[in-house]
Formats: sequence, structure tokens, C-alpha cells
Amino acid sequence: MNRMGRRHRPFFRINAVEKKTQRDGKVLEALGWYDPLVKDEGKSIQLNEERIKAWIARGAQPSDSVGDILAARGIIDADEWKTRRMRKVTKKMERIVADKKAAEEAAAAEAAAKAKEEAEAKAKAEAEAAAAAAESDSAGDADAKESAEGE
Repeated sequence: MNRMGRRHRPFFRINAVEKKTQRDGKVLEALGWYDPLVKDEGKSIQLNEERIKAWIARGAQPSDSVGDILAARGIIDADEWKTRRMRKVTKKMERIVADKKAAEEAAAAEAAAKAKEEAEAKAKAEAEAAAAAAESDSAGDADAKESAEGE
């Protein structure tokens, strides 16, 4: 489907295009049009059903929107289309959940690494403080001995 029309007044052309072409790339064949703002259902969609069936028979894959239109018009099997669409949505949702879970696990691992690093830094600081306290105590003991000897 190529979007045409002006702003707030969409109009779509339904075309057969190669999958690898750009969004508004070369059109292999014009197959119809769709005007979503027309109230009369008969005037809102015009399709060349014979050519659409020929393209689908050759292996053409309709986009989601075009597939919905074709299923509503009875050109393709609606039940098969719904199951294919649900499989696609389910697969996408599973991928999103897996990505989210992986991100949470990475964040948890990062938090654990940061906590371990902070604990090591705290232990090192406590050890240095204990060493400094022991050194000051030994220096204090030496001062006490010197002052005791001096008396």
C-alpha cells in the first residue's frame, strides 16, 4: 500500500511491489485502491481480484493491512489469515518478553557486580582504617613508653 493524498485525508494505492524495494519504490502492478474516509463500503475499496489472486498464487505476501482488506472481501481465507496474523503477533510478543527478561538479567548482574565492587572497596577501606588504627596504637604505645622512660 502506498499512501497518497494530503494531510488528514489519506488515500492508499494497493500495488504489487518487490519486497526488497524502498517504501515508494518501483511498482510492478497496480492492483487497486483504498479510501478509508469514504462512508460507502462499496466506494471505499476498488480491487482487481483476478490479478490479486494471480499474484498470491505466484507467492506474493500481502502486508498486514492489505491482508486484512483481502480477508474481509473474501479474496483470501479469513481463518487462515487470522491464524497467520496471530502467530506473527505471538512471535513478536515472545521476542519482546525475551528481550525484556534479558535486559532485567543484565541489570541484575550489573547491580550484583557493582554491589560486590562496593563491598570489596568497603572491606579494603576498613582494613586500611584498622591498619591505621593499629599503627597509631603502636605509635601511641611507643610514645607512652618514651614518656614513661623519661619520667
